[in-house]
Amino acid sequence: MTAARSTRDGQDSRDTEDADDFDVEEALALVRGESARASGEPGRAERAVPGPQGTDPAVLVPGAQDGGEGKHPRHRSTPWPEARAIAERAARSLSRRTPVPVPLDASLGLVLAAPLTALTDLPSFDTSAMDGWAVAGPGPWEVREDGVLAGHAEPERLSDGEAVRIATGARVPRDATAVLRSEHGRLDDKGRLHAGVAQEQGPARSRGVLALAHGQDIRPRGQECRSGDQLLPPGALVTPAVLGLAAAAGYDTLAVVPRPRAEVLVLGDELLTGGLPRDGLIRDALGPMLPPWLRALGAEVVAVRRLGDDAKALHKAITGSRADLIVTTGGTAGGPVDHVHPILSRIGAELLVDGVKVRPGHPMLLARTQENQHLVGLPGNPLAAVSGLLTLAEPMLRTLAGRTAPEPYTLPLGEAVQGHPYDTRLIPVSLRGERATPLHYNGPAMLRGIAAADALAVVPPGGARAGQELDLIDLPWAAAGIDACFV
Repeated sequence: MTAARSTRDGQDSRDTEDADDFDVEEALALVRGESARASGEPGRAERAVPGPQGTDPAVLVPGAQDGGEGKHPRHRSTPWPEARAIAERAARSLSRRTPVPVPLDASLGLVLAAPLTALTDLPSFDTSAMDGWAVAGPGPWEVREDGVLAGHAEPERLSDGEAVRIATGARVPRDATAVLRSEHGRLDDKGRLHAGVAQEQGPARSRGVLALAHGQDIRPRGQECRSGDQLLPPGALVTPAVLGLAAAAGYDTLAVVPRPRAEVLVLGDELLTGGLPRDGLIRDALGPMLPPWLRALGAEVVAVRRLGDDAKALHKAITGSRADLIVTTGGTAGGPVDHVHPILSRIGAELLVDGVKVRPGHPMLLARTQENQHLVGLPGNPLAAVSGLLTLAEPMLRTLAGRTAPEPYTLPLGEAVQGHPYDTRLIPVSLRGERATPLHYNGPAMLRGIAAADALAVVPPGGARAGQELDLIDLPWAAAGIDACFV
């Protein structure tokens, strides 16, 4: 289901002020719930459906009788925080994923599956911290003609009263007592080296005697770590700095938690993959948007398939997928071409979440399709799909990838925000200073607001006043930068 199918027909009058927060899938779900409550008891084509564990009591669903082709039970929506917790628990319930060795240049953004233990002392020999002279004993010093450069074999040892030119990072000769920086040394007319620092005394400049401490500007072997020291624990995220540390400590590959594999199934006959909208057709926004977003959440996207509204093709794609997570777009309501629920019922999938009390994105779902496979059904409207992605796919992929949950944080709103009467609302915000400023163009079919956003604000039922502290969900690229995020 996509933006082209949006409608507000059948909305309860009390929700008129929130009309922009409904797409057709949400409206259908709302109409079902309202008609069931109004009827007071089931009709001939209605039956009570028990909700999944932790959700509200059952609702009555028109046309959900057993055996009806295309019919499916509808649960009363799960509260938004509980839906996220269910997704995380579902991922934790799976068997532990086998660590894999990955070359350093391919491990950015993954999570360590084993401790990062130093394979060598760092540094592995005494090195010079500065360009200058390696010296032995008190000065002045006789300077040897040769020099010591980084990357060369161990130089000759020094005797007391000797010095040798040395470069930063070069191996310090044995028996050297310090390194004298280039700017602190001077040669007399006999070529002997003296230590001193420039001092201002009126118009003339003179040099004061510099006292060299033993070991000054020498990085001793093992200063940072000794071989066998634990540098990072399991579960640490591989950042660019971690790559540098691992390389310095002697690693060519890292044992990491493999990326969970995700497959995207784009549904809808009305979608174009190029050109301008025409003849009732619209551009597919989710096909280009979801794969990089899933990668930013830690997934490896193994396929993107455009299936239209073909029930047989959808059935074949779901049953033939070997991905850890299948993500579908649209088709999660009960319209004539909404095939997701009937197919999940046909294959015996377990519905864990069937609708969430959140706007936009109410008709999202989470199902266990196989022992080690789940499906997240996203609404077809773009911003509603983003809501579903961050509600259900994010906690599942984060857990499967071994990542830790981000620390929750709040900021005060820059202005008041209208809320839904009884559902959580997610709205795009920009972060400026110490405030979260709500962005316009935040209807379920719109991407203009989220494209300029840094985060989503979690608005409780009833709305929020200016200055009220709200929980925020960072967009993955807002803090880390695009290049670091989409590796």
